[in-house]
Amino acid sequence: MAVIDASKLVFGRLASIVAERALKGEQIDIVNVEKAVIIGPKYYMVREFQSRIDMGAKGNPERGPKYPKTPQGLMRHAIKGMLPDRKPRGMKALKRVRAYVGIPKKLQKDAMETIKIALYNGKEDASELGEISKSLGWTWSK
Repeated sequence: MAVIDASKLVFGRLASIVAERALKGEQIDIVNVEKAVIIGPKYYMVREFQSRIDMGAKGNPERGPKYPKTPQGLMRHAIKGMLPDRKPRGMKALKRVRAYVGIPKKLQKDAMETIKIALYNGKEDASELGEISKSLGWTWSK
């Protein structure tokens, strides 16, 4: 089992690496998901995510499609999009991935790893996933 700290990691790169490792059969827990970084202007990212949430015109607002607002929901949704989620191996891989806001008590003693290839270099305009989720209406309290 691997515990990955998502602080200062690029959202899409992290999701693709986690999806690949989950397909290989590894159990992965991602902590501090709200501190993952999305590259791009914040107003643009909020607009993009909000347009996906407001896609009630595409389906029934009561039945779906529903799009997550929470950081852990957005992370799982991104990973799901990188898996063959309608096939048994993709479904099993998605069940092996868990995402958490903050660090849960049961994982505090475990050794956390970071993915060097997914580290944010600070050159582009970016914002944290937690900020974008708050703009979408997510509220978090411990």
